[in-house]
Amino acid sequence: MTRRKCRTIRVGAVAIGGEAPVSVQSMTNTDTRDAMATLAQIEKLHKAGADIVRVSVYDEKCVQSVRKLVDYSPVPLVADIHFDHRLALGAMENGIHKLRINPGNIERKEDVRRMVDCAKAHGVPIRIGVNTGSLPKDLVETRGVTPESMVEAALRHVRILEEYGFYDIALSLKASDVRANVQAYRRMAEICDYPLHLGVTEAGRKGMGTVKSDIGIGALLLDGIGDTIRVSLSGDPVPEVAAGINILRAIGLRRDAVNIVSCPTCGRKALDVDGLAKEVESRLAGVELPITVAIMGCVVNGPGEAKQADVGIAGGGTAGALFRHGVLLRRVPKDQLLGALMEEIGLIAKELGKSLPPSVLRG
Repeated sequence: MTRRKCRTIRVGAVAIGGEAPVSVQSMTNTDTRDAMATLAQIEKLHKAGADIVRVSVYDEKCVQSVRKLVDYSPVPLVADIHFDHRLALGAMENGIHKLRINPGNIERKEDVRRMVDCAKAHGVPIRIGVNTGSLPKDLVETRGVTPESMVEAALRHVRILEEYGFYDIALSLKASDVRANVQAYRRMAEICDYPLHLGVTEAGRKGMGTVKSDIGIGALLLDGIGDTIRVSLSGDPVPEVAAGINILRAIGLRRDAVNIVSCPTCGRKALDVDGLAKEVESRLAGVELPITVAIMGCVVNGPGEAKQADVGIAGGGTAGALFRHGVLLRRVPKDQLLGALMEEIGLIAKELGKSLPPSVLRG
């Protein structure tokens, strides 16, 4: 898959765009003024795999809290700013690594100029974050709430930043309508070379919200569009991180975990596919091994699917079959099949220079 070529910006130690891996972001929902609670949530997001975390900065007490958050955070932090540019100035003075501003509610050019001057002085990139819920009124009146008005809203602010000689920019164009969301990003990808932050805004709760994000973010990533992502879900933000990472793994942009494929099962199945898949998933949870494991119920699709996998098993009669890249290694009694599969995964790990603990191999 060929990724869209674009500029690179740096958010603390994390690069976005260019040849950098697609990063995963999330956002705290604690009261930012409570630094300890916010840091605790940042730590949870970090442990879940977040590369960057955004915090709301909505008053002067939040600005004062930023210093402690930056000093103790394990990941770079982004300040989410609305309406008052002075909050952006304060956040940058206190060490924030990146700004997110909405062009729909910070419009005075002199205010933007002050932000730009401060961002230049501190080396802080700016994300122009367009949302359909806060588009400039004149664009809504003349073009409606459309992908075209989203793109124009972003470009207006880009032109202002560029006028002041500022190019350390990322863009996002988020809608809750998945189709409009994808269309806006595709259009922007054609006309600019700034890194793009992908997401579907107001997607909802886990479940349908995850599906919307999978489609909206995944479709763009498959087109080679997108440099950092945030899955937006109501409630606890920690599941956002897993959802984002799983999108990248499903597309093949991350190979940091075992990929387990299993058949949907039918009347021909000769194995407890679901039970075996759950056990293998449980044992290999957290194991960083870039391999694919196939668990197939019968020989109809089993060997073919196993050919695409590094190792796999398929049911058949009184015994199952153990494969490597579609080549039969041996037939194994059903009650010994899981052990044989885990033993083979252990051998592959050694070939890759890694060692799996006995608790993983034997359960």
